[in-house]
Amino acid sequence: MKKPTTQQSALKFVCELIGHRYEVSKNVTSHVKEYTCKCCNHQLTTDSKGNLTALTPKYQEINRVLERVYNSKRLRLKEKSFTSSIYELRNIA
Repeated sequence: MKKPTTQQSALKFVCELIGHRYEVSKNVTSHVKEYTCKCCNHQLTTDSKGNLTALTPKYQEINRVLERVYNSKRLRLKEKSFTSSIYELRNIA
């Protein structure tokens, strides 16, 4: 097992002392995001109720499936919108 370097230990100490500095690392959907601490790489995500929770393998899998479903739905709606606008243009002419 690797020993943490003194720099990593110092960064974890800073996070414990003054708190984490989270930034959005991934937008899963428009309302679900994954966050990572700039200092210690601690990861969080939003759960089903909108609360922040630790990013466990279970939540990683949930977010991966949710992202796939969300993107396919957006693509399907975009295609439907495009074909309906073409249909409307044909009926006008």
